[in-house]
Amino acid sequence: MVEIRPFQPYDLPGMYRVCLQTGDSGKDATALYRDPDLLAHIYAGPYPVADPGLSFVAVDQRGVLGYIIATADTLAFEHWMEEHWWPGLRARYPLAMAADPGDGTQDWWCVERIHRAGPTPDELYDRFPAHLHIDILPRGQGAGLGRQLMKTLLEALRVRRVPGVHLGVGAGNPGAFAFYRAMGFSVVRPDTWGSTMALSILDV
Repeated sequence: MVEIRPFQPYDLPGMYRVCLQTGDSGKDATALYRDPDLLAHIYAGPYPVADPGLSFVAVDQRGVLGYIIATADTLAFEHWMEEHWWPGLRARYPLAMAADPGDGTQDWWCVERIHRAGPTPDELYDRFPAHLHIDILPRGQGAGLGRQLMKTLLEALRVRRVPGVHLGVGAGNPGAFAFYRAMGFSVVRPDTWGSTMALSILDV
C-alpha cells in the first residue's frame, strides 16, 4: 500500500535515490554519474530545506518511491539558493570539475550548473511564480500516483493563493509531457531541449 504524506527530514536519502533513478528523462541515470548525489543536489535537495511545506513523498513498504516538490516563488527561491545552498556545493565541487571527461558521464554538467546558476527574473513568474518537480520510480507508475501527488501539491499551493505553477519537461520524455497535459498544463515556451509548461492554479 502506498501512502502520500508530507516530507520528513529522514525522507531525504530516499528522495535522492528516486531523483537519480529517474534522472535520465524518467529512466535510471545511475550509470551517468560517478557521484550519485550530484543530480539531486540540484533538483531535489534544496526544495524541502527551503520550504518543507511544499514537499510530499509517496512511501510503500520498501521506502520512498516518489515525491513532488515545489517552491511557491521561483525568484525568491533562487535568491535563497544563492545565499544558502550553492556556496557549500561550489566549495565541495570546484569549477575545475566542470570539464567533460568524454566518457558519457554527466557530473561535469551538474558542476557547471552549480557554478553558473543564479537568480534570473522572468516575466513568466508574474502569472506562474511557483515551479515543481515530480519523480516516481517504475514500481509506482501507472496506478494514478502521479495524479494524486499533483493534486496534493496543487491544493497546498492553492491554500497559499499562489496564482500559477510552471515546470520544464524534456523532449525525451513524452510520457511526462502527456501526463502534464492531462493534468491541465499547457506549453507556454517551447525550446530546443523541450518545453516549459504552466497551469493557472486559482482557475482550476
